[in-house]
Amino acid sequence: MNAKDLKEEVSKAKPTTNEEEKIRKLEEELNNIKAQEKDNMLRIKAELENVRKRTKKDIEKAHKLALEAFTADLLPALDNLERALATIDRSNQELKATMEGIELTLKALLDITQRFGINVIDEANVAFNPNIHQAMCVLDSAESMSNKVITVLQKGYTLNGKLIRPAMVTVSKGK
Repeated sequence: MNAKDLKEEVSKAKPTTNEEEKIRKLEEELNNIKAQEKDNMLRIKAELENVRKRTKKDIEKAHKLALEAFTADLLPALDNLERALATIDRSNQELKATMEGIELTLKALLDITQRFGINVIDEANVAFNPNIHQAMCVLDSAESMSNKVITVLQKGYTLNGKLIRPAMVTVSKGK
């Protein structure tokens, strides 16, 4: 091959200006597509993370609602055990074993409820709080200041700080 033939071969292999422009445009399109795909990938990852977070919150919410429903259903059983203890004749020796069984059952249930964040509202001689107490009656009282809980008629309960059932109380009117 001589120099002239070699020159012709190089000129044939060398792209023309029009072809160079096409190549540049194709490279630009490829870069744009790569950028769009990267952007799409980042968006998909962000959306996936949002779905994970929402799902986790929904699961936690479902657990809380289930625990609240279970707690509300459990409270009457606790009340009945407490009433049973209050009505048992403690001087009757024949009922001693029954009384101890009820006390142990009640204690076990109360221990379980505490582990799950259920707290009892049963304090007397505290300021009346409409957020946790339900006033069943108001009585004149020389011993208590106004707006104090005199007696707790039915215990109230909170679950992790959320009121499940208010305590039913008698409140002092005071002078």
